[in-house]
Amino acid sequence: MDLIERYLKAVGAQLPAAGREDILAELRDLLMSRVEEREAELGRPLTEAEVEAVLREVGHPLTVAARYGAGPQHVVGPELYPWWLFGVKTALTVLVLLTAVGAVARILFGGAEVGQAIGQALAGLFASGLTVVGLATLAGFIIERQAKKPAFLTEWRARDLGMFEVGVFSRRWWDSLNEKSGGGTLDDTDRALDRVLPELSPTAGALGSATAWGIFLMWWSGLLGLGFRPEDLGGELVRGGVDYGLLFAETVALLYWPVVVFAAAQGVFHLIRALTGSPVRLTAFGDVVFRGASLTLLGWIWLYSPFSSLIRVDSVAAFIDRIETLIRTREGAESVLMLIVAVIFVSEVMAMFNALKKLVAGR
Repeated sequence: MDLIERYLKAVGAQLPAAGREDILAELRDLLMSRVEEREAELGRPLTEAEVEAVLREVGHPLTVAARYGAGPQHVVGPELYPWWLFGVKTALTVLVLLTAVGAVARILFGGAEVGQAIGQALAGLFASGLTVVGLATLAGFIIERQAKKPAFLTEWRARDLGMFEVGVFSRRWWDSLNEKSGGGTLDDTDRALDRVLPELSPTAGALGSATAWGIFLMWWSGLLGLGFRPEDLGGELVRGGVDYGLLFAETVALLYWPVVVFAAAQGVFHLIRALTGSPVRLTAFGDVVFRGASLTLLGWIWLYSPFSSLIRVDSVAAFIDRIETLIRTREGAESVLMLIVAVIFVSEVMAMFNALKKLVAGR
């Protein structure tokens, strides 16, 4: 019976000290009973191979010990798995979009070859995808072992389910693509998109925003390993004697920590929105704060950044004159940058006023 004792020692090594001896005694009785039954059937003692067969019927020591263990016997259980899968698909979709934008930017502005940019993008996407899946699995592992189930599993609301109908997360998206591939008018396409892009509830939108900002923060800080960093997008881009790539890299270096704080604050804020049902005044207050931060950043870019000497004008007349020159000559990268910053500034001001109105009115 040396095999049985060896088996019991292997099981015991995986058991907690409390109750170990009782469990092993119970298991020993079970094994001896099965061996005795088999010997009675055969009319002779079992061979070593036959004892091995009995042990295999009972199960591997790791499996048997797990039956007596406390807690779930899985990393992500069946109730949480759909959430895990949905979160992974959401994060991977954001990663794919971010990777595609980065690859195009490197080709257009960074001087990278098409094949090289695509290869690096795919390699980075693979590595960052593994990181996302690993983090999601770690989160699932922790959630599964909480004494109380999280609220999103037990206290969901029907009005917050619009997110689950959106885009690639819905099978209707693929049905729509199949319909489009079979032909149809532009109106047919618009109606199909309306079916798969329903209006998101505030809570669903908050969850989507939190995910997007989280992925952006991980990329910006270099945790995703996409193969390129923000400062890499400038590349070697020299126009009119100005090294725009160098200016871009200097700007990114100066903005690194402010953007980290800004992105982290956005992610936390949208998580709070999701947890609280995204009340109007809380959302509006956050919009006011973050629009103000964006306007401050744009003001810094205009007045003090490495690009300031290229894009800054001190009067409306000078601004209009540069736009007219740009239209007439179709040249002047600095005027294009000036116009982009100005348009974003006006957009942020309008969004700020809209947020203030909602904050006051509460709707």
